[in-house]
Formats: sequence, C-alpha cells, structure tokens
Amino acid sequence: MDATVGLVQALLPVTAHVNARVSAAHPSARILGTERVGSAVVVEPGGLLLTVNYVVMGARRVRVTMTDGRRLEAKVAAQDFESGLALLRVAATGLPAARLASSDEVVLGASVFVIAATGPTERRVAGGIVTDLGEFEAYWEYVLDRGIVSSAANPGFGGGPLFDIRGSVVGVVSLNLEGIGRESLAIPIEYFTRYRSELLRFGRVTSRRRRAWIGVFPHTLDERLIVAGLVPDGPGELAGLQDGDVILRVDGQEISSRRDLYAVLWRHEPGERVLLDVLREDRRQRVEVIAQDRSDFYAVERRRSGDPPPG
Repeated sequence: MDATVGLVQALLPVTAHVNARVSAAHPSARILGTERVGSAVVVEPGGLLLTVNYVVMGARRVRVTMTDGRRLEAKVAAQDFESGLALLRVAATGLPAARLASSDEVVLGASVFVIAATGPTERRVAGGIVTDLGEFEAYWEYVLDRGIVSSAANPGFGGGPLFDIRGSVVGVVSLNLEGIGRESLAIPIEYFTRYRSELLRFGRVTSRRRRAWIGVFPHTLDERLIVAGLVPDGPGELAGLQDGDVILRVDGQEISSRRDLYAVLWRHEPGERVLLDVLREDRRQRVEVIAQDRSDFYAVERRRSGDPPPG
C-alpha cells in the first residue's frame, strides 16, 4: 500500500463502527437478518456519518462507536436506495471529519485504500489500485452509472471510506466482488455530495424520477434471464412470479439481460402496471406486476407483524 502509516493513523478517527438492530417484522430481516454491523465515515463534524444502506435499512436502533471508544446513539437521517448510501445523525459536535474529494479525479490504475471497522474500536486497512470506473449493474435491481472497482478488497464491514493517496474520501465501499482475485465496489462520493441538501431536507433524493421496483433477483444463465429469487411479500412475489421463471419479454419488448430488464422497468414509475412474459416449466405465461417504490416498501414503520403488505 502506498499510503504512509502516519496518514492512515491520522484518518482512523474519522471512521466508525455501526451496529443496527432491526425488527424481525421488517421485510428486510428475512434476507439481511435482524442484527447488522457495518462501517461508516464522518462527513461533517456536527454529527453526520455516511454508510451503506443495507446495514441500517429498517433499523429501530443504531449505535456507532468511534475509535476512541465513544458510543453514540444514531438515527437514520436519509436513505438513497438507488445509490445504496445512507446518512446517520448523532448528537455530537466537533467530531473529526473526513475530507471529501471528487471521484471524477480518480483514474484507472490510481492507488487507493480502504479503512473498515472489524469491531467497535478495531479497524483494518487494505490498499490497491482502481481497476474499473464503468457502469456497474447487479442483481438487486441496481445500477450505478459509474462505480469504483478496485483491488483494495474490503478488509472489514461494509460502509467504510475509500481514500485516494492524499487521504481524501472518493467513495464508500459497498461490498467485495466475486471473480478472479479480490476486488471491491465503492459508491462514488458524488452520490452524497451532489444530493446532500435533498437528503438532509427530505431524507431521500427527490430530484430524480422515481424508479419502478418489482422485487426480483434476476441472473443471466445461458443467455437467458432467470428469476433466481424474490423479495418476500414484494410486488413480484405477490403478482405470482416464481423462482426459476425465465423472463422473455417486458411490456412486449424482448429481454436477454439484466440491463435490458432495468431499462424497460425504469420507464415506469411506482404504481404502474408492468407486464412480464415468462417461461415456466416450458409453458409461456403472462404476469402482471404493479410496481412499487422500494423506499416506501422498506420504510421503517411501514409494517408491523400481522399487517398486510402494501397493495
């Protein structure tokens, strides 16, 4: 790693460990569990921290621990389901805050490093180089126009800062990627800085068009798009989609990849009807799904045990 030991030590105080507790009744609990741990980075000394949304989604209680051992109760201040970022607010002032830089200055081959929490006061560091700066798409109805993939594999829990060689934050590490070698994906810091005022005012990004969401986990296999999973009680499952369905067309348009699916799906807004032609056990079927807003579906107080899922 090219970063000096002194630089890394100076940056440790801007990081935090995150512990989130989620009700078993929350729709994310069946996939992500009820107790989650993550990393975070202080982005404002007045008590604002940035992390990844999957760690705190649906949390009834969030606690962050700084490297000096201070434990602070936190509230989820904002969530961006499209980028995968979340903001936490703690009742503290004078926190050491990270310096934020533009990820537009990051180039292929640039040296970067990650600091991630492995325990309340334990941190680990990993260094590497940027290996990809292109579009990143994934199976949970997720696309980043520009993701930062690097050989600095995440050494701890998700949500830690990705630093450039000068010690400025250029991204937030989301997860390690499978494949040859070890790489990680970071969400560019612009997904926070560009929408900071909206996130703080409304708790979400309001200037973007809302994306339709149907709660499927599609995977490509032999040039066919397969439903490899469904969000429990999500719009796709409620409409009758099943694991193993092959998605042939959406709104009459032929589909052969996740990117095809997302491009057609995101022409719709929540509440609109989406028609999927699928192949199930060698028989063609049409499934009508009423798309939803993912952030509404996963709202903390949206459901309690025994309540019906949203219509």
